[in-house]
Formats: sequence, structure tokens, C-alpha cells
Amino acid sequence: MKQGQSEDAAKKIDTTIKEKPAFIEELWGSRKEKWNFARLLVLITSILAIGLSIFHIYTAGFGTLSSWQQRSIHVVWALLLIFLLFPFKKGSKFGWVDVLFVLITVVETWFIIFQGQEILSRQGNPNTTDLVIGTIFIALVLEATRRTNGFLMSCIGLFFIAYIFLGPYFPGALAHPGARYGKMIDQMFNGTLGIFSAPIYISSTVLILFVIFGSFLMRSGGGQFFTSFAFGALGHRKGGPALSAVGASALVATITGNGAANAAITGSFTIPLMKKLGYSKRFSAAVEAVASQGGQIMPPIMGASVFIMAETTGIPYITLALYALIPAVIYFLIAGFIVYFHARKLRFEGIPKEQLPDPKKILLSQGYMFLPIILIIYMMIEGSSPMKAGFYGIITTIILSWIRQMTRMNALDILASLENGAKGALAVVSACATAGIIVGAVSLTGLGLTFSRFMIDVAGGNLLLLLVMLAIASIILGMGMPTVSAYVILAVLGVPALVEMDVNIVAAHMFVFYFGVMSGLTPPVAITAYTTAGIAGSNPTSTAFYAVRIALGGFFIPFVFVYNPELLLQGGDIGSIILALVTAVISCVLFAGSVEGYWFGDLTGVIRIILFASAVLLIIPGLIGDLIGVALFILAYFWQRSQHINKNTPQQIGG
Repeated sequence: MKQGQSEDAAKKIDTTIKEKPAFIEELWGSRKEKWNFARLLVLITSILAIGLSIFHIYTAGFGTLSSWQQRSIHVVWALLLIFLLFPFKKGSKFGWVDVLFVLITVVETWFIIFQGQEILSRQGNPNTTDLVIGTIFIALVLEATRRTNGFLMSCIGLFFIAYIFLGPYFPGALAHPGARYGKMIDQMFNGTLGIFSAPIYISSTVLILFVIFGSFLMRSGGGQFFTSFAFGALGHRKGGPALSAVGASALVATITGNGAANAAITGSFTIPLMKKLGYSKRFSAAVEAVASQGGQIMPPIMGASVFIMAETTGIPYITLALYALIPAVIYFLIAGFIVYFHARKLRFEGIPKEQLPDPKKILLSQGYMFLPIILIIYMMIEGSSPMKAGFYGIITTIILSWIRQMTRMNALDILASLENGAKGALAVVSACATAGIIVGAVSLTGLGLTFSRFMIDVAGGNLLLLLVMLAIASIILGMGMPTVSAYVILAVLGVPALVEMDVNIVAAHMFVFYFGVMSGLTPPVAITAYTTAGIAGSNPTSTAFYAVRIALGGFFIPFVFVYNPELLLQGGDIGSIILALVTAVISCVLFAGSVEGYWFGDLTGVIRIILFASAVLLIIPGLIGDLIGVALFILAYFWQRSQHINKNTPQQIGG
């Protein structure tokens, strides 16, 4: 790699990712332009989005409305924005069909705001008005979900509504007596057992607030701080550019909680840099996809599913984040070692330190950008609600941004953060609303218990077979829809079956959650991998398969913590937890070497198999397995060292 190219890469690391407010540029960027419908539409959507964010920040700081009102206003406000921003036909312009949906949503909004108490008072005995308004509302939710999350998620919601009425026609344990139409509307609309159930409760109180917080943190320079720090700390090591991309994307993704969104944010910088430094298009895109998607499982701020998991299990969110820490570290260790071994195989070194940002200086000058996250963690540990912690996190981010001129947020930055935060939450809000339909249908029909029994019978009481079935189901459901949707469905249908077979409740929920996350990398619908492939200019399918290879640990880890819950800090004493952690770290190195086919040199097929077997045995609980795993590890080490004496001098990137 030429010196000039490396210096150019280093300059890119120092560039800020902060952008000007988009709506300001649209409205006032060219004052000579005449006002037209398109510009008016931008203004309306901007005002609505800013208003939605202000509404949630205000209720977080000064008290929410009653449960039904808070949740229904949250959903209908989001529906209005979705129909304004997402055309009926993808790729088309705002048309008459969209106008019709907007007008209908406005009517629904009027009923919810001014007739909300009357609607709620009729819970259990809906009248004709409730049936009409409720039916239209369900249709609007499903259409909004189709526009934001795709046809599949909308169809699943529609299927569960149909199942309420067609229960008598289903075979065996899946059959049920059915329900009246009025009972269905009452369940879905008049109370908090359907659309406005747990998923929307979390969405309307916690999730959207953390999305808004992420928007503020990114615009104030937090993303640029994480990226610069990761490259300064890791960029000089073997495989440094790729390792830095893993670190930067993991840090930023913990804020965004969305793999594809994070890939678009950090990938636009990390992927071109990796390509410039000699990595292939496919590898660069795959590494970014793996790191971005993995951000959803990395504490402290994870994806929306964990907030719903906290509500479902009754375990505080911050406690669940602590339980999830070791598996998340293992995931990134495996990905990092694979990247490292790949660089060793290509004889790549890192970027010279003098061409990289100084991590100490970055930490001293910009480290305060991490304080809002620390504050959020501290408040939740002290017992504050996630909503209250998110509120103070936003306020703190704004105040801290004023410390330095380059991060200082002015009024336009604040408005843009409010706007982007609300818009960034729309897809998840619609998904949570449809997930509420599924939860309501499962509750109304009693499907949860019967489906669990059905799955156990199909698996023949074999836990491993049941886990494989649920893993496949999670991946299929996760294709083309947010992780939260796949998680909610499997949490109400699959988790009870695991718990019935004596699986730890945290491990059961984390199992389906992990595979919902991994579906974002899995062909044929690998949203995050396709996003990075578009940035890199690589083949989407090839990139997705390569991403699965790098992230293979993510498909392996859930099975491990089901059988070895010490990795989730469940059961066992401190000694067993430490032992599980040590063997897990060693297993990561062996597993990565086996996948990449490199360990002190290129591996033969036999040694790769031995390494893989050693990795599996070390991480599965049991003293005998550990001893055999250690023996295989020693055998592979001496065999491989005796066969591969590396006489090549590594090529220094950038030098």
C-alpha cells in the first residue's frame, strides 16, 4: 500500500460524521425556489416528527398519560408519519392513496384523543362505533407495517387475526373454539391486551426515547468519538483496520440498536477505508455487517427486544444487560480473531501509529461524550426507570455538547435530532403494534400453551432438536423484519416450550433473541449484509454468506449458554463462572482459527477439525470434556507448529 493512500486514510479517520439538519436544507437551502406541495410535505412531516419526540421527552420527564392514552397516541402519531413518509408503492411519490390513508388516520386520531376515555370505558362491551374504529385501526397498523417492515410481517399479523376465527378448522392441539368479532376488537383495540400490549408499552415509554437519545448522541459527535477512538486504539495492530471497524461499529450499534441503520452510518466510512488498505470488497462488507448486527447484543444499550424481554420476564433491563455481557464479548472476540487470522494469512500489518489518531488524546479531549451512557447505566443501577434515565441522558448529551465548539449543538441541531429520532423509530413502532396483534391473538386463543406442547411433541422431548427447530424458526421469522418482531413471536410461542423442558428462563429468552439478531445476516433476506454490500459494491448474496462465516460464533453461542447458563451468570458459584469464562475465551481463539483456516500459519483440514472439536468440548460444561478439549488443543498446537514455520516477512500496510 502506498504511503499517500495510508495518509489519506488517516485523514478520513479524523473527519467528523456530523451533518447539517436535512429539513433545514430542504426548506431554507434555496429561498428563491417557490413553495410547492413537496416542500410543504417536508415541513408537515418535520413538524410532526419533532412534535412526536417532544411529546415523549416531556412525558418521560414529567409523567406519562394513562396507559391506553399514552400508547394509542404514540401509535396513531407514528401511523400519520408513516403514511406521509412511506408511499403506498415503494419508490413512488406521495399520491392520492396516501392522502386517503392520511385523512383516515386523522379521523382515527380525533376519536382516540377526544373519545379515548369513552372507548376505554367500554372495554368488555364494545359498541358499533368501537367495532368500526377498531377495524379501521387494525387495518392501518397492518398497512403501516407493510410499508415499513415489508409484506411478510404484515401477513403474519393478518394470519394471527384469521386464526382467531378459524380455530375450529385447525388440526389437533392447534384447534380452538374461535371467538366473536366483537371480542376480537375488544381484545385488540379497546384495552391493553392487543395492539396496545407490552410491545407498544415498551415502544411508547422506553424504546423511542432511547432512539431519540441515540440521535442526539450521534449528532453531538458521539459516533465520531467512538470511531476515532477505535481506530486509534486498534488500527496499528495486525488486521487493525478491520478490527477497528469491528470495534467502532460495535460501539455505535449499542447506541442505534439497529444493525442495518448502524451499517449505513459507520459502513460509509469503514468499508471504503478497508478496501483502500487492501481488503476485498466482500470481506470489508461482511466485517462491517457482522459488527453492526452484533451491536444489538452488546450492552449497555441493546436492541428493543431486551426492553420487551425485561417486561416479559420481570427482570430489570440493566440486570439483563449484565447477563448478556459475556456472550456478547465472546461473539465479538470470535469475529475479532477471525479478522486477525485473516490479516495474518494475507501478511497484513496495521497502519503506522503516526498516521492514526492518538487514542489517549481522543479520550482526554472527547471522552466526555461517553458520560451520558455512563449516567444512564448508573441511574438504572440505582433503580431509576429506563424512561427517566433516557430523559436525563438526552439532557446531559445536549449540555456536554457545548463543552467544545466542534461538538456544540445549536437550536437547528436539536431540532434535527428530534426529527431524526422520531423518524428512526417508525419502523419499530409499527412492528411493535403488529407484534401486539400477535400477542393479543395468542392470549385470546390460548395458543401459547398448546403450541408449546405441540413443539415438545414434535421434538419428541429432545431438547437439542427443539432448540434447532426454534433456531430455524427464529431465523425465518427474522428475515425481512426487525429483530423485535421475531423475538416477540418466539417469546410467546417458543420460550414456554423451553421453560417447560427446564431451560433457564433467561437462557430461553436470550436463545430466541440471538437467532432473531442473526437473521439479519442470513440469506436469502440478510438486510444488514445487503446494506453493507451496497456500500462496498460487492455481491449481496456472497457477502451475506461470508458474514455468516465470520459471525458463526453467534449461531453457536446460544446453544452453549442453554446448556451452560454460567455464561449468562445464571447458577453456579463465582469459581464456575470464572472457569466458564476462561474456557470460553480459549474456545474463541480455537473456533476462529478453525473457521479461518489459519493459526500460526495455514491449517490442514485435519488440524482444523481438531481445533473445532477442541473449541466445542472446552465450552460445553463438564470436566471430562474440558480435559479432552485441552488435550486436543495441545496436540493441535505442537502439530501445527511443527508443520508451519513462517519464513515470510509481513508486509506493512501504509509503509
